Amino acid sequence: MTSLPENAISVRGLTKEYRAQGSGAAKLALDNVDLDIPRGSLFALLGPNGAGKSTFINILAGMVVKTSGTASIWDMDIDREPRNSKAAIGIVPQELNIDPFFTPEEMLNVQAGLYGVPKAERRTEEILRMIGLEDKRSAYARTLSGGMRRRLLVGKAMVHSPPILVLDEPTAGVDIELRQQLWESVVDLNKQGVTILLTTHYLEEAEELCDRIAIINHGKLIANEEKSSLLRRLDSKTLSLRVNGTFEEMPADLADYNATLLEDRTGIQVTYTPSKTHAGQILEAIRTTGLEITDISTEETDLEDIFLQLTRRDAA
Repeated sequence: MTSLPENAISVRGLTKEYRAQGSGAAKLALDNVDLDIPRGSLFALLGPNGAGKSTFINILAGMVVKTSGTASIWDMDIDREPRNSKAAIGIVPQELNIDPFFTPEEMLNVQAGLYGVPKAERRTEEILRMIGLEDKRSAYARTLSGGMRRRLLVGKAMVHSPPILVLDEPTAGVDIELRQQLWESVVDLNKQGVTILLTTHYLEEAEELCDRIAIINHGKLIANEEKSSLLRRLDSKTLSLRVNGTFEEMPADLADYNATLLEDRTGIQVTYTPSKTHAGQILEAIRTTGLEITDISTEETDLEDIFLQLTRRDAA
Protein backbone atom coordinates (compact mmCIF):
# COMPACT_ATOMS: atom_id res chain seq x y z
CA MET A 1 0.00 0.00 0.00
CA THR A 2 1.43 3.36 -1.06
CA SER A 3 1.77 5.80 1.82
CA LEU A 4 0.33 9.30 1.49
CA PRO A 5 2.83 12.14 1.09
CA GLU A 6 3.64 14.38 4.02
CA ASN A 7 3.31 17.46 1.81
CA ALA A 8 0.67 17.98 -0.84
CA ILE A 9 2.86 20.53 -2.65
CA SER A 10 6.59 21.06 -2.24
CA VAL A 11 8.81 23.54 -4.11
CA ARG A 12 12.51 24.28 -3.80
CA GLY A 13 14.32 27.24 -5.29
CA LEU A 14 11.34 27.98 -7.52
CA THR A 15 12.21 30.92 -9.75
CA LYS A 16 10.45 32.54 -12.68
CA GLU A 17 11.87 35.43 -14.67
CA TYR A 18 9.85 36.91 -17.49
CA ARG A 19 11.97 38.16 -20.35
CA ALA A 20 12.19 41.85 -21.12
CA GLN A 21 9.60 43.06 -23.60
CA GLY A 22 10.66 45.83 -25.94
CA SER A 23 12.43 48.53 -23.96
CA GLY A 24 11.11 47.19 -20.64
CA ALA A 25 13.21 45.35 -18.07
CA ALA A 26 13.00 41.64 -17.26
CA LYS A 27 10.68 40.83 -14.36
CA LEU A 28 11.55 38.42 -11.58
CA ALA A 29 8.12 37.08 -10.62
CA LEU A 30 9.34 34.33 -8.25
CA ASP A 31 12.69 34.55 -6.51
CA ASN A 32 14.10 31.26 -5.16
CA VAL A 33 10.94 30.21 -3.30
CA ASP A 34 11.04 27.24 -0.89
CA LEU A 35 7.58 26.20 0.29
CA ASP A 36 5.87 23.09 1.66
CA ILE A 37 2.08 22.84 1.86
CA PRO A 38 1.17 20.04 4.31
CA ARG A 39 -1.26 17.36 3.19
CA GLY A 40 -4.75 17.99 4.56
CA SER A 41 -4.15 21.64 5.41
CA LEU A 42 -6.25 24.67 4.57
CA PHE A 43 -3.37 26.88 3.45
CA ALA A 44 -3.46 30.56 2.49
CA LEU A 45 -0.95 32.17 0.13
CA LEU A 46 -1.26 35.93 0.49
CA GLY A 47 0.42 38.89 -1.14
CA PRO A 48 -0.22 42.24 -2.85
CA ASN A 49 -1.13 42.44 -6.53
CA GLY A 50 1.85 41.39 -8.63
CA ALA A 51 3.56 39.60 -5.73
CA GLY A 52 3.89 36.30 -7.61
CA LYS A 53 0.86 34.32 -6.37
CA SER A 54 -0.68 33.69 -9.80
CA THR A 55 2.70 32.80 -11.30
CA PHE A 56 3.17 30.21 -8.54
CA ILE A 57 -0.26 28.68 -9.25
CA ASN A 58 0.20 28.76 -13.03
CA ILE A 59 3.50 26.88 -12.73
CA LEU A 60 1.74 24.15 -10.75
CA ALA A 61 -1.05 24.07 -13.35
CA GLY A 62 1.46 23.70 -16.19
CA MET A 63 0.46 27.01 -17.77
CA VAL A 64 3.76 28.78 -17.03
CA VAL A 65 7.23 27.26 -17.43
CA LYS A 66 9.50 27.89 -14.45
CA THR A 67 12.97 29.34 -14.99
CA SER A 68 14.65 27.14 -12.36
CA GLY A 69 13.99 25.13 -9.20
CA THR A 70 11.79 22.11 -8.58
CA ALA A 71 8.11 21.61 -7.83
CA SER A 72 6.28 18.45 -6.75
CA ILE A 73 2.56 17.81 -6.48
CA TRP A 74 1.55 14.82 -4.35
CA ASP A 75 5.20 13.69 -4.43
CA MET A 76 5.29 13.81 -8.24
CA ASP A 77 7.77 16.12 -9.94
CA ILE A 78 5.96 18.37 -12.43
CA ASP A 79 8.75 17.90 -15.00
CA ARG A 80 9.24 14.14 -14.72
CA GLU A 81 5.55 13.25 -14.23
CA PRO A 82 3.58 16.12 -15.79
CA ARG A 83 0.40 14.16 -16.53
CA ASN A 84 0.10 12.48 -13.11
CA SER A 85 1.05 15.60 -11.16
CA LYS A 86 -1.60 17.67 -13.00
CA ALA A 87 -4.20 14.98 -12.28
CA ALA A 88 -3.55 15.42 -8.53
CA ILE A 89 -4.60 19.06 -8.53
CA GLY A 90 -7.77 20.99 -9.32
CA ILE A 91 -7.46 24.69 -10.15
CA VAL A 92 -10.25 27.23 -9.64
CA PRO A 93 -9.04 30.29 -11.61
CA GLN A 94 -9.82 33.95 -11.03
CA GLU A 95 -11.40 34.32 -14.47
CA LEU A 96 -14.95 33.10 -15.05
CA ASN A 97 -13.95 30.91 -18.00
CA ILE A 98 -17.28 29.20 -18.54
CA ASP A 99 -18.92 28.40 -21.89
CA PRO A 100 -22.21 30.35 -21.77
CA PHE A 101 -24.07 27.80 -23.92
CA PHE A 102 -23.41 24.78 -21.67
CA THR A 103 -25.52 23.83 -18.67
CA PRO A 104 -23.83 23.02 -15.34
CA GLU A 105 -24.61 19.32 -15.84
CA GLU A 106 -23.15 19.29 -19.35
CA MET A 107 -20.11 21.26 -18.24
CA LEU A 108 -19.25 18.87 -15.42
CA ASN A 109 -19.65 15.84 -17.68
CA VAL A 110 -17.49 17.36 -20.42
CA GLN A 111 -14.80 18.28 -17.89
CA ALA A 112 -14.87 14.77 -16.45
CA GLY A 113 -14.48 13.38 -19.97
CA LEU A 114 -11.45 15.59 -20.57
CA TYR A 115 -9.84 14.03 -17.49
CA GLY A 116 -10.69 10.52 -18.70
CA VAL A 117 -13.20 9.79 -15.93
CA PRO A 118 -15.41 6.87 -17.06
CA LYS A 119 -19.15 7.62 -17.18
CA ALA A 120 -19.86 5.09 -14.43
CA GLU A 121 -17.42 6.88 -12.10
CA ARG A 122 -18.52 10.46 -12.69
CA ARG A 123 -19.75 12.41 -9.66
CA THR A 124 -21.92 14.96 -11.48
CA GLU A 125 -24.93 14.55 -9.18
CA GLU A 126 -22.83 14.70 -6.04
CA ILE A 127 -20.92 17.77 -7.20
CA LEU A 128 -24.06 19.65 -8.27
CA ARG A 129 -25.49 19.00 -4.81
CA MET A 130 -22.25 20.03 -3.12
CA ILE A 131 -22.07 23.38 -4.94
CA GLY A 132 -25.80 24.06 -4.56
CA LEU A 133 -26.68 24.00 -8.27
CA GLU A 134 -29.00 21.01 -8.43
CA ASP A 135 -31.92 23.21 -9.38
CA LYS A 136 -29.84 24.95 -12.07
CA ARG A 137 -28.51 21.76 -13.64
CA SER A 138 -30.28 22.42 -16.97
CA ALA A 139 -29.94 26.21 -17.07
CA TYR A 140 -27.54 27.78 -19.55
CA ALA A 141 -24.42 29.05 -17.81
CA ARG A 142 -25.04 32.54 -19.23
CA THR A 143 -28.16 32.79 -17.04
CA LEU A 144 -26.31 32.03 -13.80
CA SER A 145 -25.34 34.75 -11.33
CA GLY A 146 -21.68 35.55 -10.66
CA GLY A 147 -21.75 33.61 -7.41
CA MET A 148 -23.24 30.55 -9.09
CA ARG A 149 -20.58 30.67 -11.79
CA ARG A 150 -17.89 30.79 -9.10
CA ARG A 151 -19.35 27.70 -7.47
CA LEU A 152 -19.54 25.98 -10.85
CA LEU A 153 -15.81 26.60 -11.30
CA VAL A 154 -15.20 24.81 -7.98
CA GLY A 155 -17.30 21.92 -9.26
CA LYS A 156 -15.31 21.75 -12.51
CA ALA A 157 -12.08 21.55 -10.55
CA MET A 158 -13.41 18.58 -8.52
CA VAL A 159 -14.67 16.29 -11.32
CA HIS A 160 -11.55 14.08 -11.23
CA SER A 161 -11.49 13.91 -7.41
CA PRO A 162 -8.08 15.56 -6.96
CA PRO A 163 -6.52 15.44 -3.48
CA ILE A 164 -5.52 19.12 -3.85
CA LEU A 165 -7.79 22.06 -4.68
CA VAL A 166 -6.31 25.47 -5.54
CA LEU A 167 -8.64 28.46 -5.19
CA ASP A 168 -7.29 31.62 -6.83
CA GLU A 169 -9.32 34.59 -5.52
CA PRO A 170 -12.51 32.46 -5.54
CA THR A 171 -14.85 34.98 -3.88
CA ALA A 172 -13.97 38.08 -5.91
CA GLY A 173 -17.23 39.81 -6.80
CA VAL A 174 -19.36 37.34 -4.82
CA ASP A 175 -21.95 38.67 -2.36
CA ILE A 176 -21.70 37.84 1.34
CA GLU A 177 -24.36 35.09 1.39
CA LEU A 178 -22.92 33.22 -1.59
CA ARG A 179 -19.40 33.67 -0.21
CA GLN A 180 -20.45 31.95 3.00
CA GLN A 181 -22.05 29.10 1.04
CA LEU A 182 -18.90 28.66 -1.02
CA TRP A 183 -16.72 28.54 2.08
CA GLU A 184 -18.99 26.01 3.73
CA SER A 185 -18.44 23.75 0.72
CA VAL A 186 -14.66 24.31 0.83
CA VAL A 187 -14.45 23.58 4.57
CA ASP A 188 -16.46 20.39 4.06
CA LEU A 189 -14.02 19.29 1.34
CA ASN A 190 -11.10 19.98 3.64
CA LYS A 191 -12.72 17.89 6.39
CA GLN A 192 -12.93 15.04 3.87
CA GLY A 193 -9.15 15.23 3.45
CA VAL A 194 -8.78 17.55 0.44
CA THR A 195 -5.82 19.92 0.76
CA ILE A 196 -6.90 23.49 0.04
CA LEU A 197 -4.55 26.19 -1.25
CA LEU A 198 -6.22 29.59 -1.18
CA THR A 199 -5.21 32.99 -2.48
CA THR A 200 -7.46 35.88 -1.48
CA HIS A 201 -7.49 39.63 -0.94
CA TYR A 202 -10.11 39.18 1.79
CA LEU A 203 -7.70 38.75 4.68
CA GLU A 204 -10.50 38.09 7.16
CA GLU A 205 -11.33 34.94 5.15
CA ALA A 206 -7.79 33.63 5.44
CA GLU A 207 -7.72 34.45 9.14
CA GLU A 208 -11.01 32.66 9.81
CA LEU A 209 -10.55 29.62 7.58
CA CYS A 210 -6.88 28.74 7.25
CA ASP A 211 -4.59 26.92 9.67
CA ARG A 212 -1.35 27.96 7.99
CA ILE A 213 -0.47 31.15 6.12
CA ALA A 214 2.37 32.15 3.80
CA ILE A 215 2.97 35.69 2.54
CA ILE A 216 4.78 36.48 -0.70
CA ASN A 217 5.97 39.91 -1.80
CA HIS A 218 8.03 40.93 -4.84
CA GLY A 219 8.45 37.24 -5.64
CA LYS A 220 10.02 36.39 -2.27
CA LEU A 221 8.48 34.33 0.50
CA ILE A 222 8.54 36.60 3.58
CA ALA A 223 6.45 34.51 6.01
CA ASN A 224 5.29 30.90 6.31
CA GLU A 225 3.96 29.64 9.62
CA GLU A 226 0.98 28.55 11.65
CA LYS A 227 -1.71 31.22 11.83
CA SER A 228 -1.50 31.50 15.62
CA SER A 229 2.28 31.98 15.46
CA LEU A 230 1.97 34.61 12.73
CA LEU A 231 -0.60 36.61 14.71
CA ARG A 232 1.71 36.69 17.73
CA ARG A 233 4.33 38.57 15.71
CA LEU A 234 2.65 41.88 16.36
CA ASP A 235 2.74 42.01 20.17
CA SER A 236 0.15 44.72 20.68
CA LYS A 237 -3.30 45.05 22.19
CA THR A 238 -5.66 47.94 22.85
CA LEU A 239 -7.88 48.15 25.93
CA SER A 240 -10.74 50.66 25.96
CA LEU A 241 -12.54 51.44 29.22
CA ARG A 242 -15.50 53.68 29.91
CA VAL A 243 -16.24 55.01 33.38
CA ASN A 244 -19.13 56.50 35.28
CA GLY A 245 -18.59 60.21 34.77
CA THR A 246 -16.01 62.14 32.80
CA PHE A 247 -12.29 62.83 33.04
CA GLU A 248 -10.90 66.29 33.58
CA GLU A 249 -7.37 64.99 33.09
CA MET A 250 -5.50 61.68 32.93
CA PRO A 251 -5.18 60.14 36.44
CA ALA A 252 -1.61 60.21 37.78
CA ASP A 253 -1.75 56.47 38.54
CA LEU A 254 -1.95 55.82 34.77
CA ALA A 255 1.13 57.88 33.92
CA ASP A 256 3.25 54.74 33.44
CA TYR A 257 0.90 53.36 30.78
CA ASN A 258 0.44 54.42 27.18
CA ALA A 259 -3.01 55.81 27.96
CA THR A 260 -5.07 58.46 26.17
CA LEU A 261 -8.45 60.00 26.94
CA LEU A 262 -11.36 59.14 24.66
CA GLU A 263 -12.68 62.12 22.71
CA ASP A 264 -15.82 62.44 24.84
CA ARG A 265 -13.66 62.17 28.00
CA THR A 266 -15.83 59.35 29.37
CA GLY A 267 -13.04 56.79 29.27
CA ILE A 268 -9.48 55.92 28.34
CA GLN A 269 -7.68 53.81 25.78
CA VAL A 270 -4.50 51.92 26.65
CA THR A 271 -2.26 50.31 24.02
CA TYR A 272 0.06 47.80 25.62
CA THR A 273 2.38 44.88 24.94
CA PRO A 274 0.82 41.65 26.29
CA SER A 275 4.23 39.95 26.64
CA LYS A 276 5.32 42.67 29.08
CA THR A 277 2.11 43.99 30.63
CA HIS A 278 -0.99 42.14 31.78
CA ALA A 279 -4.46 43.64 31.41
CA GLY A 280 -4.97 42.98 35.12
CA GLN A 281 -2.21 45.45 35.95
CA ILE A 282 -3.95 48.16 33.96
CA LEU A 283 -7.32 47.40 35.55
CA GLU A 284 -5.75 47.47 39.02
CA ALA A 285 -4.18 50.89 38.27
CA ILE A 286 -7.57 52.22 37.23
CA ARG A 287 -9.23 50.73 40.31
CA THR A 288 -6.85 52.62 42.58
CA THR A 289 -8.07 55.92 41.07
CA GLY A 290 -11.54 55.24 42.51
CA LEU A 291 -13.19 55.41 39.10
CA GLU A 292 -16.13 53.11 38.39
CA ILE A 293 -15.64 51.13 35.16
CA THR A 294 -18.89 50.72 33.19
CA ASP A 295 -17.64 49.03 30.00
CA ILE A 296 -14.51 47.29 28.69
CA SER A 297 -13.56 46.35 25.12
CA THR A 298 -10.34 45.07 23.54
CA GLU A 299 -8.84 45.11 20.08
CA GLU A 300 -6.31 42.44 19.18
CA THR A 301 -3.85 42.08 16.33
CA ASP A 302 -5.45 40.70 13.19
CA LEU A 303 -4.02 39.32 9.99
CA GLU A 304 -4.35 42.66 8.19
CA ASP A 305 -2.03 44.30 10.74
CA ILE A 306 0.58 41.58 10.22
CA PHE A 307 0.21 41.63 6.44
CA LEU A 308 0.70 45.39 6.22
CA GLN A 309 3.63 45.34 8.64
CA LEU A 310 5.48 42.58 6.77
CA THR A 311 4.84 43.83 3.23
CA ARG A 312 5.76 47.43 4.10
CA ARG A 313 8.95 46.28 5.86
CA ASP A 314 9.84 44.10 2.87
CA ALA A 315 9.30 47.02 0.47
CA ALA A 316 11.44 49.42 2.53
